[in-house]
Amino acid sequence: MVLNLDDQKIYKKLDADMMYKSIEMLWAQMKQVLDEAHLVKVPREYSKVTQVVINGMGGSNIGIGLVRAGLNDRIKLPITITPGYQVPALVDKNTLYLLSSYSGNTEEPLSVYNEVKKRGAKILAICELGDNKLARLMMKDNIPGYMFKPEFNPSGQPRMGLGYSVLGAAMLLAKAGLFSIKESELKNVIAKLELSDQIFRPGEPVKINKAKQAAMKLYGRVPIITAAEFLAGNLNILRNQFNETSKNFATFLELPDLNHYALEGLINPKNNKDNLVFLFIDSSFYHARVQKRADLTKQIIKKNKIKYVEHQLSGKTKFEQALEMMQFGTWVSYYLAMLNNVNPAKIPWVDWLKKELE
Repeated sequence: MVLNLDDQKIYKKLDADMMYKSIEMLWAQMKQVLDEAHLVKVPREYSKVTQVVINGMGGSNIGIGLVRAGLNDRIKLPITITPGYQVPALVDKNTLYLLSSYSGNTEEPLSVYNEVKKRGAKILAICELGDNKLARLMMKDNIPGYMFKPEFNPSGQPRMGLGYSVLGAAMLLAKAGLFSIKESELKNVIAKLELSDQIFRPGEPVKINKAKQAAMKLYGRVPIITAAEFLAGNLNILRNQFNETSKNFATFLELPDLNHYALEGLINPKNNKDNLVFLFIDSSFYHARVQKRADLTKQIIKKNKIKYVEHQLSGKTKFEQALEMMQFGTWVSYYLAMLNNVNPAKIPWVDWLKKELE
């Protein structure tokens, strides 16, 4: 029996950690970053670097991918995201290296610090304010960066603090001279996110709530998220959220690349039509040929008797649409968790793995 998403009792039953509150306050997280940006100082010599490398895991990684793709038409230098224990050979004194850890205790980015420092890279860091390893390191070695107090993320889950990681990383990179963005533009985007959030909240009925509608169409299947170009970073975010928040396996395919290999795989196994569902995120900012490819891809999916869901973005800029997709996708993953009858905050297998690694 499929749960009724308009029944407010299910949210009280399943969401003891109040994940919905964190989602509602995405705009407030971003406003906090914007209000605190003047307190953050980045040395002038950081603007002379020739490349950027970023190390972050999970929820501390996905927001940076959105920044790289969503602001691709403004960012002046190549950005490489290399999560893990290894430092690429390309890292040198001309590299801006960002250590990203929401908790400040993430093992992988902390493990590379000494090697990155040895190579003379210009180091920045972003983490939660408090008694954690990265914050202590920032204080000890005078590492510039941003330490935030997550007052608008009551769930405590990094993937629900994307306002801090997305705008925090964007703010640091902007101060390092990688791109420019006007404060007025950010204020306008934040105001729109605050307004649009109202129509996605649990109290809004299914008949007008597009996030609930999408979740119901995805329920019981493996979502394949499909987007293109400046939304490439969002693909990783939403895949993360479906897996961790919804406890629902999901993957993604990116246009136009998927047209060169994935279409023939729709034929088998024969139960694809019962198990898969495509979620297309559409935008008028896509290249005209990509928009045509998306339409043709939908036709091929339909001919293979596989379902698909469409969502059209409406923001006035590419970055605004990237944030719009992030907000919408976060709500969809939350409602899919409700339909799956799971606590959206708990990540028991991730917790088990971390404990076994100790």
